[in-house]
Amino acid sequence: MPVDLPALTIADAAAWSNWLVRSAATSKGVWLTLAKKGNTLPTSLTYAQALDEALCYGWIDGQARGGDKCTYSQRFTPRTAKSLWSRRNVQHVARLEKEGRVTAAGRAAIDAAKADGRWDAAYAGQSTAEPPPEFLAAVAAVPAAQATWDALNRTNRFAIYFRLQALKTQAGREKRIAAFVEMLARGEGLLPQKQKRSASTKKAASKATEPGLSGSREAVRRSARLVKAATASSR
Repeated sequence: MPVDLPALTIADAAAWSNWLVRSAATSKGVWLTLAKKGNTLPTSLTYAQALDEALCYGWIDGQARGGDKCTYSQRFTPRTAKSLWSRRNVQHVARLEKEGRVTAAGRAAIDAAKADGRWDAAYAGQSTAEPPPEFLAAVAAVPAAQATWDALNRTNRFAIYFRLQALKTQAGREKRIAAFVEMLARGEGLLPQKQKRSASTKKAASKATEPGLSGSREAVRRSARLVKAATASSR
């Protein structure tokens, strides 16, 4: 993703739609100014309005960055060929299609996602995401990994879920699950976490690195075998 995108401030949702009509096919993206709640100057454009228009033209939102007391900025760019879809945006598109708002460019992005499997593989939002059962079973088979998993915050859990959801093959998922179980058994997460782990979690994780105390490595191997058995039975 480009990091030097230009800033764009427009008056409202209609102006954003008009801009996309003119520029969606040629622009690499913009940092779009959005209104904070209750503000209408210099723009009344809200995130929800901006996202709807973007989806209609085959664009997608990205990271946000701070602004002032009235506004903030959100990155919007054309959707790439490998861009993942969220279930939330799949639902938005269904609504927008019923309203007759999706353009040819938006339809092309939707059709491409349906053709290559990204549509059916749309990921859940952080509040509702659930890791696959085979991952949870693999974690449960290793006490040290389970202790770390229990102590992870929602952001860290979602990071693991997102990476598993993005994998296209079962073999790739099995390999990644085994790697995550080993990581958790060491008492580690994917992202920094401010919350302190409990004493029992630290003790369980430390045992995973001490030979002869918990047999954690063998447990991880058993966990990997469980994953393969579980996935084979579900095919």
